[in-house]
Amino acid sequence: MSITVMEAEEQEGHPHMAMFMVLGHLPLYEILTMSNVCKSLLDEINSDVLLWHRLIVESPLNSRLTDETLLKITSKANGRLKTLALMNCIHITDQGLLRVVEQNPYIKELHIPACTSITPEGILKVVEALCERSNCLTNLSINGIYNIQKEHYHMLALNLRKNLTLEYEQTPPPFYHHIQFEHNVLASNLRLDYEEKMQQPVYYHKRGSVSSFKQGENRRIIDLEICPKCVEVRMVYDCPKVDCCKRKECRGCIFCIPRCENCGGCVGSDEPEEGACGDILCLECWLQVPKCNFCNKPYCMQHTDWWCTSTDSSLLCRVCDENSHGYTYTDVL
Repeated sequence: MSITVMEAEEQEGHPHMAMFMVLGHLPLYEILTMSNVCKSLLDEINSDVLLWHRLIVESPLNSRLTDETLLKITSKANGRLKTLALMNCIHITDQGLLRVVEQNPYIKELHIPACTSITPEGILKVVEALCERSNCLTNLSINGIYNIQKEHYHMLALNLRKNLTLEYEQTPPPFYHHIQFEHNVLASNLRLDYEEKMQQPVYYHKRGSVSSFKQGENRRIIDLEICPKCVEVRMVYDCPKVDCCKRKECRGCIFCIPRCENCGGCVGSDEPEEGACGDILCLECWLQVPKCNFCNKPYCMQHTDWWCTSTDSSLLCRVCDENSHGYTYTDVL
């Protein structure tokens, strides 16, 4: 005799209270999966607005997310969404994102890297809508969006700078001299905070890190910048090396300045060492990582799961492993 999920839940009892406590620490994909476990969890997830204030869409959900699904998920925040991070959500369009923003005007952080169906014009409409309605937007990540020109970048920066100006103007007017002084100090601090956020260092080896969104790390107001070398709108990376930090001569995009995949430092023309994955490593990092027993090439930190082992447990890169077996990995796939 078959029983329904509801009947099974009544027989087994409600989930332990600890299950409800961990919901706020789960990624979005797991929260949505948990909502299908039982009615008690479904009701708790749907009624807890705090779960939906900060949405980070990553793999494996990002490849399946559509405009309609995104609107349905964000509607659970009841217009109180604060952070929206869509990591490589290729099916989200200008219209879909604009509808979400119109229903959630208090978004403070908007991250849409590599959402390739979104256009620069669509981003401008979204940012203008947020700045006009609430002036809350403080962080914008748009790396990987195609055809962003200098005109788009300047318009985006102008809209975000207006938020700071309006925040200053909305400060209650002073009535006494000492309050006037405090008012001026506040305005000065706001401007300094804006300039500091525009100059926050960004390191190449930490690009695209989802953990930075989860941990609330300080970021630039706009992740893109005009490269001081080629004068194009791209991601401009800083060098973590102490000497370079002082000189700032090696700030630039990846097309202008080669960088180590492991440490993010600049790599000189006489220094680059190529890994088995094709990525560049500086000499210091190259010396510290394990190498293939045949070609003496290492894998960078992004591809450590590519190692193969021979019969004697020695490390082999994929190319050497293919040569030793007489097949390629593309043949197997």
